[in-house]
Amino acid sequence: MQERYRQNLIEGEKAGLRYRLVLPQTALTGRSGELLGRRAGTSIDFQDYREYHPGDDIRTLDWNIFARSDKLTVKLFREEVHPHLDLIIDTSRSMQLENSPKAEATLTLAGLLATAATHAGCSHAVWLAAEGFRRAENDTLRPSAWRGIEFDGRRGLDAAHAICPPTLRRLGIRILISDLLWPEDPRVTTRKFAEGAAALHIIQLLAQDDLEPPDPGSIRLEDSESGQSIDLQIDSTLQQHYRDAIKNHQQAWHEACRQHGARVTTLIAEQLTQSLHRLEEMEILAPE
Repeated sequence: MQERYRQNLIEGEKAGLRYRLVLPQTALTGRSGELLGRRAGTSIDFQDYREYHPGDDIRTLDWNIFARSDKLTVKLFREEVHPHLDLIIDTSRSMQLENSPKAEATLTLAGLLATAATHAGCSHAVWLAAEGFRRAENDTLRPSAWRGIEFDGRRGLDAAHAICPPTLRRLGIRILISDLLWPEDPRVTTRKFAEGAAALHIIQLLAQDDLEPPDPGSIRLEDSESGQSIDLQIDSTLQQHYRDAIKNHQQAWHEACRQHGARVTTLIAEQLTQSLHRLEEMEILAPE
């Protein structure tokens, strides 16, 4: 992993000290852990009584009630839960174009989100989408300890998912960071990642150059992942087609997220620090 990427993770880790991850209520019905959930469980926090049923733990019987009423009654305690964040990072080549800050901003943002998750009592895993999905090295540790992250994938997220899908935690929080610049139907991607999640947040991270078409003139465009190229003559009409295509693509993602109960927002890599308020507005982050 390049040294500058490690520095980006360190920057994100420092920035994340000011935030905590917002936990949806559905995330508080997960595995045993340190936080108190809404269901009955095995913490020391008393919740209620109910009638004894065969198979109940006899250690929870209240013998004082039995002595008074001759009825077997068990004590209910609140469930202990440990919420979890699955952080999904698009590490395809389109995230690391020449003179583009997307890769650096992606890792800064990932480090921030993982640190905010720790502040909220969440465990976290980091999934890298390239030639299939794999976990980053040391991903359960603080971001400055992560290793093995390279932006060298030649496939989009859907193709990577088909090769080797990630093993995401049921009822976990899922955050996808990607430029979303591939032609597949957004509804397919959103459905895959929303299934079984307590919440799915999609962060489209674009460079400023992604939003604006090239200047008029002759250019050669090369697909960073497939290597295919095409020669174009850029004029004002083609520039407007480009802007319309970006707008329509973003609208398609918003509609896909609406259908599957997810949320999506767009951040600009060059303005990442100034854009973090968008994540507060989406109730992804809250100030510490």
